[in-house]
Amino acid sequence: MWDFKLMQAIGLMTKTMPFIIMRLVLYFGITLAFILVTGTGAGIGWGLGSFGGDVESSATFSMWGGIVGFALTAGVIFLAREYLLYMVKAAHIAVLVELLDGKEMPDGRSQIEHGRKVVAERFGEANTLFVLDRIIQGVLRAITGLAQGIASIIPIPGLQQLMGLVRAFLNIAVGYIDEVILAYGIRTRASNPWASAQDALVLYGQNYKIMLKNAAWLTIIMYGLSFLVFLVLLAPAGAIAFFIPGPASAFGVVIALLLAWSIKAALLEPLAITCMMQVYFPVIQGQTPNPEWQEKLSGMSKKFQQLGEKAAGWMGVGNKA
Repeated sequence: MWDFKLMQAIGLMTKTMPFIIMRLVLYFGITLAFILVTGTGAGIGWGLGSFGGDVESSATFSMWGGIVGFALTAGVIFLAREYLLYMVKAAHIAVLVELLDGKEMPDGRSQIEHGRKVVAERFGEANTLFVLDRIIQGVLRAITGLAQGIASIIPIPGLQQLMGLVRAFLNIAVGYIDEVILAYGIRTRASNPWASAQDALVLYGQNYKIMLKNAAWLTIIMYGLSFLVFLVLLAPAGAIAFFIPGPASAFGVVIALLLAWSIKAALLEPLAITCMMQVYFPVIQGQTPNPEWQEKLSGMSKKFQQLGEKAAGWMGVGNKA
């Protein structure tokens, strides 16, 4: 059914407790910021609306105040996404990679510093890692499109619509694979992250069927667990939303979603990535990048071509590609 070992992955996760605690604090802090700023915006809106002298005006202003507060917080988080990838996600992956290889890791804060040091040595600046990750995602989507391309030559009524849904699902699933491609560079101690990503993507392409199968199963498991968490959190989220003025209390569902997202981002996502590394590293063992697949990816993805250009211009950590 699937090739990853869930319990073993959980065991590895427990060995990175400093990162787990840091992720929980970070993502719950983000959720708290959403709640506080949204509530404050709704309260300000309610106050401004009260000058109109009727409840309807207060309710409308309160709703828009909550929406503005939510949007402002989302904008700040969007701008901070480079930091999150570089300082948290990639550093955690670096430690998980070494644990998968049976290496001993330091405890406490030193584990976090070790992970960040490894990432800095491989990728240099946060912007380099962020751009690399975006390019990798583009190439992965192109590989996923192979399934729909194959279906286009099969004359079965309605198959195209079905494959469109399958592709949309798999595009969500590859969200667990891009960081595995980054992990390849960390594991191989690559001096050129762009060239390393090229090799890793070619190896992924050579084994894309088994990788997508496992990614699909993980997506079902992780989103299923996230939905259960969401249901459990609906009641406490509703209680929190009760204190938000006016119709903004309808944000109870949004708060539950945010809390479920924070648990997914803090716990479930690194677990899924660990599972995908359990699949990827053994399946590519002994393989070398196939020139035919490299040519195929160059033909189907401009992002892959961009990786080649970046690799050719890479001058090492501390210099821009």
